[in-house]
Amino acid sequence: MPLLKSVELPTGVVLPYVEQGDASGVPVVLLHGVTDSWRSFEPLLADLPPFLHAFAVTQRGHGEASQPQIGYRTRDFAADIAAFIDALGLEAPIVVGHSMGSVNATRFAIDHPEALRALVLIGAFATFRNKPGIVEFCRSSLAPLRDPIDPVFAREFQESTLANPVAPEFLEMVVGESLKVPAHVWRGAFAGFLEDDFAGELDEIRAPTWLVWGDRDTFSSRADQDTLLAKIPGARLSVYEGAGHALHWEAPRRVAVELSVFVSSIEAQSR
Repeated sequence: MPLLKSVELPTGVVLPYVEQGDASGVPVVLLHGVTDSWRSFEPLLADLPPFLHAFAVTQRGHGEASQPQIGYRTRDFAADIAAFIDALGLEAPIVVGHSMGSVNATRFAIDHPEALRALVLIGAFATFRNKPGIVEFCRSSLAPLRDPIDPVFAREFQESTLANPVAPEFLEMVVGESLKVPAHVWRGAFAGFLEDDFAGELDEIRAPTWLVWGDRDTFSSRADQDTLLAKIPGARLSVYEGAGHALHWEAPRRVAVELSVFVSSIEAQSR
């Protein structure tokens, strides 16, 4: 069973996280999507082998983490990742990010190339400046958003990430986690997507990179994956046919198995 803990960063931000696996195993830091929490990785954690020393983090503004009024740009989240890794004394972990987590992981890999062993991006984005749908979502849905968050709005948002059904109790849980996120965090995180564009810096990533994408993803596109493949040296892509944006919810066992294989290959290359 994962152990629930928390860490206070030097900024005063407190991040809950769960830890599982062999303490001497390969460290893997898991970063969730927008309005999720560490709990979004519960299906994946259940299938990870013990040799992966996994840390699933709840990022600032989300779940039970600290919710400051400001600090939701990509660089803020990336700085938290660096501080988290330093606080726990993790040596060059594998960093895995889904959606917003992939954005923050990408920024982290650009800013701290020496601090990670490899990068895994699930439902990743190359840029947001060519996505009018997200601009419209910010204008029409997030600008007027008020606390408490409407449960119907949160449910529709989470269901929009899926191409296949997940267990009803799991869906209820992730909707509940979204309801914990205040309106200012929703707005701040999405504003960061639009403002913190790193498309021109992707070729600075030096970590071995694995992209995981579902071909029914309505958020990140195949064009995003192709750009990431072209710009990140040595990156490779796995396409999950019939899967949506939250493919680690829809196919957690496959992701766990392939993540294990990827990590083992990285370890073999480093010997």
